[in-house]
Amino acid sequence: MGLKSFLSRPLAAYIVSRYRQWQQDPVEAQQQVFRQLIEKGKATAFGRDHSFEDVRTPADFARLVPVRDYEALAPYFQRVKSGQADVLWPGKPLYLAKTSGTTSGAKYIPLTSDSIPNHINGARDALLHYVHRTGKSRFLDGKLMFLSGSPELEMVGGIHTGRLSGIVNHHVPAYLRRNQLPSYNTNIIEDWETKLDHIVEETLPEDMTLISGIPPWVQMYFDKLVELTGKPVKDIFPHFDLFVYGGVNFEPYRAKLFETIGRSVDSIELFPASEGFLAFQDEAGPGLLLLLDAGIFYEFIPAEKFFEPDAPRLTIGQVELDQQYALVLSSNAGLWGYSLGDTVRFVSLKPHRVVVSGRIKHFLSAFGEHVIGEEVEQTLREAMSQFPEVEVVEFTVAPRVSSDPAEPSQHEWLIEFARPPQDSAAFVTALDAGLRRRNVYYDDLLNGGILAPLRLTSLPAGAFQRYMKSLGKLGGQNKVPRLSNDRGIADELGASS
Repeated sequence: MGLKSFLSRPLAAYIVSRYRQWQQDPVEAQQQVFRQLIEKGKATAFGRDHSFEDVRTPADFARLVPVRDYEALAPYFQRVKSGQADVLWPGKPLYLAKTSGTTSGAKYIPLTSDSIPNHINGARDALLHYVHRTGKSRFLDGKLMFLSGSPELEMVGGIHTGRLSGIVNHHVPAYLRRNQLPSYNTNIIEDWETKLDHIVEETLPEDMTLISGIPPWVQMYFDKLVELTGKPVKDIFPHFDLFVYGGVNFEPYRAKLFETIGRSVDSIELFPASEGFLAFQDEAGPGLLLLLDAGIFYEFIPAEKFFEPDAPRLTIGQVELDQQYALVLSSNAGLWGYSLGDTVRFVSLKPHRVVVSGRIKHFLSAFGEHVIGEEVEQTLREAMSQFPEVEVVEFTVAPRVSSDPAEPSQHEWLIEFARPPQDSAAFVTALDAGLRRRNVYYDDLLNGGILAPLRLTSLPAGAFQRYMKSLGKLGGQNKVPRLSNDRGIADELGASS
């Protein structure tokens, strides 16, 4: 056992004990965060504009601060970006995390001296919880790889600006830097395919013990290794025992990834976002531990009421199990009543653990069914368990709206298979049956003849890679939306295939 793995065990025990302290009273933990945020926020332009002097309770805050997304808060973000101080948080942010936007183009999310530890400590504590729970720490003595964006930064309004993963890369603790791959020179390569070749070249001779990244991009890395060596990953990296991931549901990728490795490995799921590090997997069971003592105050809006005027804004003491909630954040990065866009469902209240169930704007309701991401992911996973030969590379679901009364509309599942089902018709039936069980509105639409059973479109190898490349979003932290309410992605996939 090396020094790092040896020292990690007492540190892990200490960190876990600190977490258990605030878990004893999560409502008070959130109240403390709330009070600290409001006190700091009083000295900002946003706080003055929204009468923070009059805020005593979360109900006061909800009355004075509306829920807004990035686009609605853009005037404040623009002032921060131009170099103004004391706009959303006292002083100027340390960094701006540049990320893909929707209607506004690129988004610039502030990271402050108060908020940056949230990102660093969250990932660290996820690993330490794993060490404490399993007793496994030897991975810290080998090489650790984080598939991330470029750490190269630019100056915007006098503020260092770059991708979140690249910014966080600058804060990797010194004791782990010698273990870290890829190298800085490789990490700053922008072209994903070129970067991947360099990563393979650098890591192939090393003793890789931990690999972290979004599953579909890690799969591309593994495929390159296998293609080059003709060996499964377990034979290339015999001590690779821990996979860390976030950003997408792992289940659709698990079978193919583990087959490429040649055996199963332990995994840890994270819930990172440019707006904050929100949760991590702290035990082997389902759900991610929501971090309630890390500078973020949470509000939860029932997802079905999100777009209604005066939708209820619940605090942590008011949430219930198995309900869909849209996440709203206020944080020490200077975010106030900020709609993250993600939906979560609580699977435990002691402590509070969530699963990320989808995106509030990524749903399929072209016919009134309001299908969410979690439903299609669970449906696909169930169908794959019934057809064990099936391996999926990537997928998305879109509506097919028919103007011909004799030919009802339907959902179209666009799937790139690594191994297709032997009986496609039976696989379609399994998908349809699974979604009907999970979504009563979809079931009603099929029973009423308004929708026909779904259509399965099998895409050629590399279809999703070509589509993402056409958008300039190949690799890194980019993800394909699971659901669309129009034909935009589906038609682009068809064109790029």
